[in-house]
Amino acid sequence: MRLAQQPSLRNAALAGFQAAATAALALPIVLLSPWPHLIGFASLGALVALFGRFAPRASRGRVLILCAFWQTFAVVVMSLATWLGASPAIQLLVLAVCSGLFSFVCVSGQFGPPGPLIFVFAAGASMGPVASGSAVVERAIATASVALIAFAVCALTEALRKLPEEGNSLVGEPRRPVAHRVIAAIRVALGAAVAALSAHALGAAHPAWAAIGAVAVIQGTHLHISMNRALQRTAGTIIGAVVVWMVLVQQPSVWTIVALLAALQFATEIVIGFNYALGQIFVTPMALLMSQLAAPHAAGPGMVPERVLDTLLGAAIGVVLAILCSTLDDRRYLAEHHAARASRNSVARAPTST
Repeated sequence: MRLAQQPSLRNAALAGFQAAATAALALPIVLLSPWPHLIGFASLGALVALFGRFAPRASRGRVLILCAFWQTFAVVVMSLATWLGASPAIQLLVLAVCSGLFSFVCVSGQFGPPGPLIFVFAAGASMGPVASGSAVVERAIATASVALIAFAVCALTEALRKLPEEGNSLVGEPRRPVAHRVIAAIRVALGAAVAALSAHALGAAHPAWAAIGAVAVIQGTHLHISMNRALQRTAGTIIGAVVVWMVLVQQPSVWTIVALLAALQFATEIVIGFNYALGQIFVTPMALLMSQLAAPHAAGPGMVPERVLDTLLGAAIGVVLAILCSTLDDRRYLAEHHAARASRNSVARAPTST
């Protein structure tokens, strides 16, 4: 329940504004074009604006271009797997492998928040039916084109971003050795595979959501972060699901959904740095409204309870695997963290002398 201190509220707000501005600019153009059915993939491209908020000025452009590539890659790979007739189980395994890959490249490229979840979400959203190879190309063009608009929006507003001091970082998480990053990526892939296949075996219509829940938990840098993130993601998703259900039962127009997406994107980035659960209250409606845009006939209020159940399943599996796959260093750090917290609490409770 604790509220953390934001590394930079200014940069978080700016990233939310940049993503919202990209959506507000690009999505109406797609809706009015001859290809309005690509609106869901266009909305995925707008999410690229969220990356690189803490990068040095010379590196932000590189980060955004790389993220545009990986976002388009996620859409293309999963669309190809669907078009080539891969079974649902094979598609989910491809998604799991991609989740591990995205985890590795995000840490190696120092993309910063929101991390690999954006790419995993894009891959999961691309698992819908694909009629032809040209449809794969259309999806790629829609995603990449809006990602480039996001790049332009970020470039035009770059002067508003707070830059890290020379030789310093606003986030301060050092890059781990390659071997550590590979092991972490394997754990993410394993968690995504177990969660997605378990949800599929239980008959879930959107098993990719369980994979996303597991990845969100496992990617925590320390065990206590993974534990807290699982609880926060579950609580925030339940509240957010109630909110989006109240929206979807009103059968909102596509223009209303576009406006809501822009508002939710900005609100998410403002609050998620304070507490992950608060962010999920806004992320959940945003994810389901994007799903509504991508498949309006297959979506609807019926998605809401499944989103909650898949989140519970994914978070639970993520916690179990985070513990089972933890290293001695992970467990030692957890013990030191609890000892330090107990010491701080005892000092705070100690009577003061007068």
